[in-house]
Amino acid sequence: MQVVGYDTGTPALFVSTSDGLDSVSLESGTDLDYRLENRHCAGTIHDDRHVSCENEGAPYCPDHRSTWVCAKCTGTCLKDEMDCYEDHAVYLAAFAPDTFKVGVTREWRLETRLREQGADRAAHIRTFSDGRVAREYEAELATEIPDRIRVPTKIGGLGRRVDADAWDALLAEFDPIETYDFDYGFALRDAPVAETIATGTVRGVKGRVLLLDNGGTTYAVDMRDLVGYELADGGTERALQSSLGSFG
Repeated sequence: MQVVGYDTGTPALFVSTSDGLDSVSLESGTDLDYRLENRHCAGTIHDDRHVSCENEGAPYCPDHRSTWVCAKCTGTCLKDEMDCYEDHAVYLAAFAPDTFKVGVTREWRLETRLREQGADRAAHIRTFSDGRVAREYEAELATEIPDRIRVPTKIGGLGRRVDADAWDALLAEFDPIETYDFDYGFALRDAPVAETIATGTVRGVKGRVLLLDNGGTTYAVDMRDLVGYELADGGTERALQSSLGSFG
């Protein structure tokens, strides 16, 4: 059984088995008992069918690595023909304690996109009639506000609160259309330990970060780091770093 993808909304891991595609629930309270074995390219999913690949590159080899071209757009369309003629929202997102980013998404999926990123707070600041103009505005703001936040930075803020004064100061430069304050359904007493495992009890999912309780410690797992691994039953056999709280 190989991990070939994940869903931050359901949430679940997508796995390829001898019987075809399946999913492993990541709902809070679910017990996972898998050991990570060999890792290789996760191949591709086409028409709900997994096409496997044994190449070593992981999570994807060069043959199966793809980048959504719109993610690179700064206003000059990179497609053969521009097709983003629908309302796009420009937003600001906050990640505890004081990391902020600017982004663009189609307006109808704004809240979904913010949850996919694991934002703690957010503000919809402008709406444009197409993606090109929205990307141009985003690029202007990105000279002062980052447009990308790495997952380790997000993990470092888990269990902390957003600096409200810093967030309010940023928003004061704009006139938000709507603001958001997200709750992912779990609380943390101690900072989680970053690890790549699939063993433990699911505490929750925040963006693409999976939180697992194991042996008195909460571990933060970037689900992208699981993609490509073959899973075996029985749980991890590695010695894991414990949080200070687990010794209390």
